[in-house]
Amino acid sequence: MIAEVNLVFKSVADELCLSEPELITQSLRALLESQLIKINAQILAIHGEYGIRSVEEMDAFYRNGKLEEADSWRDFQRLDHLEFERDKLEILFRTLVSV
Repeated sequence: MIAEVNLVFKSVADELCLSEPELITQSLRALLESQLIKINAQILAIHGEYGIRSVEEMDAFYRNGKLEEADSWRDFQRLDHLEFERDKLEILFRTLVSV
């Protein structure tokens, strides 16, 4: 199985006139960008639904009584998780770009 993947990998690199390290870098960059786009779209949807810009602002809305926790607690948890995942991916992306 690994031999077949290596053969395909080399064929793709040759076809695109890229070195294998360049193919790896560009592939990882594209994957990370794709994941960031998906996560950011989900984050923006929650931001738009509640009129907020971050999980911290949503928390402030709870404390100020502008938002009921009972109706939005799951979205709050989801937003917190999405922002955490986005931050991790952004660090990976910056690391990859600086290589």
